[in-house]
Amino acid sequence: MQTIEFKNRPKIIGNYAIAGPKEGKGPFGQYFDYVMQNDSFGEKTYELAERKMFEQAVTGALQSAGLKSADINLMLAGDLLNQIISSSFTARAFNMPYLGLFGACSTMAESLATGATLIDGGYFNNVVCVTGSHFSTAERQFRFPLELGNQRVPTSQWTVTAAGASVLSMEGEGPQVCMATYGRVIDYGVVDVNNMGAAMAPSAADTIITHLADTGRKPSYYDLIVTGDLGKLGAEILIDLLEEKGIRLGLNYSDCGHCYYTREQDTMCGASGCGVSASILNSYIIRKMKKGEYKKVLLVATGALMSTTASQQGESIPGVSHAVVLEMGGK
Repeated sequence: MQTIEFKNRPKIIGNYAIAGPKEGKGPFGQYFDYVMQNDSFGEKTYELAERKMFEQAVTGALQSAGLKSADINLMLAGDLLNQIISSSFTARAFNMPYLGLFGACSTMAESLATGATLIDGGYFNNVVCVTGSHFSTAERQFRFPLELGNQRVPTSQWTVTAAGASVLSMEGEGPQVCMATYGRVIDYGVVDVNNMGAAMAPSAADTIITHLADTGRKPSYYDLIVTGDLGKLGAEILIDLLEEKGIRLGLNYSDCGHCYYTREQDTMCGASGCGVSASILNSYIIRKMKKGEYKKVLLVATGALMSTTASQQGESIPGVSHAVVLEMGGK
């Protein structure tokens, strides 16, 4: 139906994750390759800081893979800002072929799925996938002026300041991208921009249901099933939606957004943003896979396909979720 199995299994041979100071104080701080001292990252604007994060993530991933910019055949990137400027300006700096993607917070899985498809088909040798987000750029674009200091509602999430990059290749060693399930756009009529988890959970459920049906697998097949940034409430909704279809997620399920911060960091329902799944995948998950602690991982990155204009006009928030299967070694 919607799932591709890659015969040649492209591998993630290089990875890098960078995060902001608040994120560095969370549970995954020890796994990030670099933690910024402050959100401005030495730049005059937060938009420039976000772009600098992207550039450092790509540079770090290339160094991790032992490659140079000239070795990369294509960059796949996306972000949350209007006209995905962080991604486009990053591609300009590296002077490599570029495809801009917009899947909102599902972009990490979307880029990996697209890159693996192109490599598996024999069209490219090396592809770099990068995405991220910045609290201060996303907040003032989608919600309120930063200076306003609005009180957050219990269903809200905190946009992470983080970016992650992966280098895909047929050569080298690393987690194999074995399958990809491209998700459909699902809309349950949620209009509250402060309740992203409820808007995205239905698409995550749809993609997981489709993936399991396409492959004939059960959730227990995977050592880890991880969604992108549903947060506490969204993860609970996902579990309920799947149980209605007779699918029960076990202790091998987790949501990146739910566990990104500690309770003391006061982020309500947790984390959101492109940088959530991107940074955790390219730090914690890949490191655990290389150590043999995870052998089979299903990454389901989730995205809310909203815009400021549509939200102000009362439009509901569609969701989309893409899944990739990562395995360490063997067929």
